[in-house]
Amino acid sequence: MSKRFSVLAFAALLTPVFAQQNQNASLQVLPVQGSVYIIAGAGGNIAVQVGQEGVMVVDTGLANMSDKVIAEIRKLSDKPLQYILNTHFHPDHTGGNDALRKAGVTITGANVAGNLTDASVGAQIYAQDNVLKRMSAPTGSQAPTPFGAWPTETYIAGHKDFFFNEEPVQMLHQPAAHTDGDSFVWFRKSDVLVTGDIFTTTSFPYIDVEHGGSIQGEIDALNNIIDITVPKHEEEGGTYVIPGHGRICDEWEVVEYRDMVTIIRDRVQAAIKDGKTLAQIKEANFTHDYDARYNSKTGFGTADQFIEAIYKSLTAKK
Repeated sequence: MSKRFSVLAFAALLTPVFAQQNQNASLQVLPVQGSVYIIAGAGGNIAVQVGQEGVMVVDTGLANMSDKVIAEIRKLSDKPLQYILNTHFHPDHTGGNDALRKAGVTITGANVAGNLTDASVGAQIYAQDNVLKRMSAPTGSQAPTPFGAWPTETYIAGHKDFFFNEEPVQMLHQPAAHTDGDSFVWFRKSDVLVTGDIFTTTSFPYIDVEHGGSIQGEIDALNNIIDITVPKHEEEGGTYVIPGHGRICDEWEVVEYRDMVTIIRDRVQAAIKDGKTLAQIKEANFTHDYDARYNSKTGFGTADQFIEAIYKSLTAKK
């Protein structure tokens, strides 16, 4: 992949993988816990928090699924959609930004009677600052995504805090993991963590090295999920985790995923120290004992992509 590999090029690759299979698909909407729901089937998983103040959405799926996503959100709440939070820039998670933003409003205050005032068209879109850099373009260049899909507010590092629908919500930056602009979204009262594509149940990690991802950042981020999550009893229940793709999980599944990623990283690292080339490392089939569970075989998150990303990440010049 060229270092000039753009969001537009990524979207072109993504279209046959997700868009074609989802275009006529129906969405699945499930309650997760507290005030949080999941919408699955629109590309990447979408989280929706509902309450008296309005609606907050984490990620927006593919662009061609926006009408269906908006219809499902309206079934959950007739309150205004005020906030869109992006976990990273990839178009299966941000493709619906423009449509959902236009379907929402920004509300800036209330009068003495408690009625909402000062409402303007368009929800606010929040993300880590690198997401805006990936979706926009330097002066004089053509942006890979439409202006209306860009984040309207960004944060640089650390975290961005909200208090919405009587719940503390935090965006937590995960540096150099899946990409360089990843955020977890933690609904603290509902006890639900949205991970974006740092964690999935349907494939090996897709580490986008060309856009700032790294194997060590991936492992660090998975360890951060484990630090946040607390199981209820016998490793079941407690904090629920919404992955970028796949089913709702609790902590033990993240632990197994972290262990798998670490074991394969160590195998590749040892082979590099032994002077093995990338071709020889791929031939060694270091993922064989996990392929049945995690190898997506096509699209993103294949064993071959995972091994190559680990190799590039470990051999990159510092």
